[in-house]
Amino acid sequence: MKVIDNIDKMKTYAKIMKKENKLLGFVPTMGSLHEGHVSIMKVARKQADIVVLSIFVNPIQFGPDEDFKKYPRDIQRDEEIAKSCGVDVLFYPDTKSMYPNGFSTYVNVENMTERLCGRSRPGHFRGVTTVVAKLFEIIRPDIAYFGQKDFQQALVIKKMAEDLNMDVVIKIMPTVRTEDGLAVSSRNAYLSKSERKDSLVLSKSLLAARRAVDSGERNTRKIVKIMREVISGAPSAKIDYVSIVDVKSLKETPRIRGEALAVAAVFIGKTRLIDNLPLDTKKPEKINAPRPKQAPRAIEQEQGHV
Repeated sequence: MKVIDNIDKMKTYAKIMKKENKLLGFVPTMGSLHEGHVSIMKVARKQADIVVLSIFVNPIQFGPDEDFKKYPRDIQRDEEIAKSCGVDVLFYPDTKSMYPNGFSTYVNVENMTERLCGRSRPGHFRGVTTVVAKLFEIIRPDIAYFGQKDFQQALVIKKMAEDLNMDVVIKIMPTVRTEDGLAVSSRNAYLSKSERKDSLVLSKSLLAARRAVDSGERNTRKIVKIMREVISGAPSAKIDYVSIVDVKSLKETPRIRGEALAVAAVFIGKTRLIDNLPLDTKKPEKINAPRPKQAPRAIEQEQGHV
């Protein structure tokens, strides 16, 4: 496995691979690799000729009161994990080379970034799209892989690539969970023993939403209420947001028709965790039977009520 810390060297290597008609798969990360990253790297290894993993803790996606300085870093451990997954190149640039003095160009996807995590973390997604746009320009991947857990991030990046005509396929890979259901995340390391136990309310609330939908519930206000009740059972939990959204626009929807996504961001102590779960309404929607004397038009209105 090659370790490259220089932007020009990384660009040169990528150009050589392109000339050799190699399919280049790219896994961007901030390091502190876990099972979620491992699963993505293994998929990339099967699908691409060359797998590039980047590790860069991106300062411009952190807010002033967030955990940039204490974000877990262990490059030696990450190198060993990457090598064991068959990664060909570990790209490990430093901050000064990524953002030299005078840097003043940013990439921003509007509308979609103002919802959910964007509402609580202003400027976060501008930092994400800027660094990913730079990485795409440096590495020129054919396929880039992102995790379902960070669904809003993946959707924003997919929109950026489409709008800017970037020649890269964005693949969103399934969330990896621990045996008890917690979505794996580098930030899980911040949790105390009691907080780790409380953190399970996040996935439990999402499963409760899915059970409600499977039982025929379509009113998102009622589903969100169920989710909030589950989360409120954890002493250290404080809700940032809980919502049911459209899977393409991330707009809140009052009633589920077709596909939707249950999403939540919760502080467990001081640690902010996010998670989501698709909600599928392939099963026929349960509609209350009309009253015997109810007119056909009134039945249609009841079925279409929001």
